[in-house]
Amino acid sequence: MAQFITFLTDFGLADDFVGTCHGVIRRIAPDAHIIDITHGIPAQQVLQGSLVLANTIPYMPLGVHLAVVDPGVGSDRRAVVLTDTSGRVYLGPDNGLLLPAADRMGGVVEAHEIANPAYALDPISKTFHGRDIFAPAAAHISNGVAPSELGPPVDPAELERLDIPEPEIGSRRIRASILYIDHFGNVQLNLRREELERVGIEPGTPLEFEHRSYGYYAVAARTFTDARKGDIILYEDAYRNVSVAISGGDAATMLKARPGDELRIAFRE
Repeated sequence: MAQFITFLTDFGLADDFVGTCHGVIRRIAPDAHIIDITHGIPAQQVLQGSLVLANTIPYMPLGVHLAVVDPGVGSDRRAVVLTDTSGRVYLGPDNGLLLPAADRMGGVVEAHEIANPAYALDPISKTFHGRDIFAPAAAHISNGVAPSELGPPVDPAELERLDIPEPEIGSRRIRASILYIDHFGNVQLNLRREELERVGIEPGTPLEFEHRSYGYYAVAARTFTDARKGDIILYEDAYRNVSVAISGGDAATMLKARPGDELRIAFRE
């Protein structure tokens, strides 16, 4: 049976980091199939990395899921390996990056610190744990090593969790947060379609946005072609998140939006 290792980082592709990790994995597990989810997570943006991993994990084959967005590399933060209820195994820093994906697949049933030097490179760099700790550990797991061999158990309740903001939803106004911006400038919010439906926002509903004290007219839509070119739309994206886009344009640039910003949504009278 093919052994799959998915790989997500903020390393980018301009440097050698991704290729080096691939090499480490294939030297240990030459038959592993590596699927690069993305290496374009904005640098050190753990929340954005966790959201992308959680969005994509249902579409990945059962296997080992390696994710490295690690601004705390070299500190006392733990390296961990987690197993969820479906048998998927996740490896990465204990900074909240892995948990939204594992939770989406049923939750963590087993967790261990990655601490056994037998499954790491020697020496271990202070700044490149992706190469020296996480990639070799993922390869060994792919070869059949049990997660428990990598180090001592960790209580899943003690794993670090991210503080993902919740929207404030009123009868005529929603206060949302921008979580992620994709390559096309589409702006993902901390909203789900069910929350919009609960307050009566459906395709065709006229809206007003407020961002950085500027106001914008918008409309709820099913897809980009439901609006005129240049219109701002609120829609459900491919991962069932509510997002903002401009038909034929770049919403993030127009709004000067950044992850963490607040966006207010109101019904037009």
